[in-house]
Amino acid sequence: MIDISESVTQFLLAFVVVGPLIGAAAALLPAPPGLKGKSPDQAVLRHGVIVTGAILAAAIVLTLGFDHDHPSKMQATTDISWIPALDVRIHLGIDGISLPLLLLTALLTFLCALYSYRNMPAGPSPKAFVALILVLESGTLATFAVLDLLLFFLAFEMVLIPMYFLIARWGGEGRRQAAWRFILYTLLGSVVMLLGLLLIGLKAGTFDMVALATDNGRDLTTSAQVIAVLAIGVGLAVKTPMWPLHSWLPDAHTAAPTVGSVLLAGVLLKMGTYGFVRIVLPIAPDGMRVFAPYLAAFAVAGVIYGSLACLALARSGARGDLKRLIAYSSVGHMGFVLLGIATMTPTGVNGALFANIAHGLITGLLFFLVGAVKERYGTADLDTLAGATGAALYGRAPRLGGLLAFAAVASLGLPGLAGFWGEMLALFGAFDPADGLSRPAFLTFMAIGAFGTLLTAAYLLVVVRRVCMGAKPAADQAPLDDIRPYEYAAWTPLAALTVIAGLWPALLLGLTDPAVQKLLAGGKS
Repeated sequence: MIDISESVTQFLLAFVVVGPLIGAAAALLPAPPGLKGKSPDQAVLRHGVIVTGAILAAAIVLTLGFDHDHPSKMQATTDISWIPALDVRIHLGIDGISLPLLLLTALLTFLCALYSYRNMPAGPSPKAFVALILVLESGTLATFAVLDLLLFFLAFEMVLIPMYFLIARWGGEGRRQAAWRFILYTLLGSVVMLLGLLLIGLKAGTFDMVALATDNGRDLTTSAQVIAVLAIGVGLAVKTPMWPLHSWLPDAHTAAPTVGSVLLAGVLLKMGTYGFVRIVLPIAPDGMRVFAPYLAAFAVAGVIYGSLACLALARSGARGDLKRLIAYSSVGHMGFVLLGIATMTPTGVNGALFANIAHGLITGLLFFLVGAVKERYGTADLDTLAGATGAALYGRAPRLGGLLAFAAVASLGLPGLAGFWGEMLALFGAFDPADGLSRPAFLTFMAIGAFGTLLTAAYLLVVVRRVCMGAKPAADQAPLDDIRPYEYAAWTPLAALTVIAGLWPALLLGLTDPAVQKLLAGGKS
């Protein structure tokens, strides 16, 4: 790693958060004559690649300058008074919990911009598209970097409008209804969450998340903690999405353009689980302990429900949509994340954070691949893809078929790939939950979750068999375009990181574990 002064890391973090907003404003301005290239549309798409690339580069330098010997310490901190009357501060900082999510967001947004440069979704002006992508990136990065409850809420809400328009204006069939459902669910959840955040801030006398985590709930009565966890938990559960508050997700994913689905699954869902870890666990531990068994029960119900929904969509004759199937798989995978959090143990919470990153990499790759299949065939209908003249991707586009099979086995949790470690650690955490939680109940949840991994393997293998395998293409059947150069550029980093995280889990766990230990110990290393 490299030695960087604190002032430089402060600047880098501020640039990572604010830079996309500046880029979004610049995207709406006319391009200078010398930078227009072949057309103004090409110029603005290139602008999106440059800005997101600069943000990714800054995030990588910030990572290299991060003190990896003390990942539990808040670093690159900026703390400026903003609203003195409410003691609201512009407080930024990163530790081993938030840094991986910051990097994941910067990476996925850059890859989406790169992919869109050569494959812009049909819709209105690219200017608005690029500006919305950059505003979305800024809001997501801010969510993982701010350390004030009210700033967290503002960043949490900032992503809703750009995602709404990405679905409503650049989406496919049923996009307006899906966009409305997305924003109504998340807005209603957020209103309840705001009440819980205000309750904590007013009762404790501060909105500073570091001070509140160090206090570990000592200034909050048990009843206040219970009410706060219930209110905040509802808002976070909608975004996660937790069963049964998930029903906005399949429609949103099915209607969204490819890059919208990648960002929604890859980073937006992580905002909810991050809120549980950063806010609920350390700030209201007694309230969390009351609701932990219920959270775990809903989590494993989501695992089973998501898997059964995928199996129903995957069977022959169901007319299942492949994008919708991957969306339902997210309900199941995020169920494992919530189960790990509900155990309130270092093992479970580390598993949840690892599963967060793994899901972002693997499901982001899956949505890219499904988008490519849909573009080539004109449909994502599984029965059409698996018909007599259907996909048989191994025969018609072998590299695309092979990569889709790789992403599927990574998603089902094959050992040696990223999907394995998070789910395994979440189940281990349930085997021995925190003091005060019912071990028999969590052993039951563990068994149900383990059964869910079998269902996950079942539906993903069915998908691979139906889409990738099949009759040998007829002699008169033209081969499909295999993976194109810009697709290689957008997809290779995700596949490589899926392998690296699977073979070297300590790379991520070495960052998160000290920070999780400190968080659960009430701010004490």
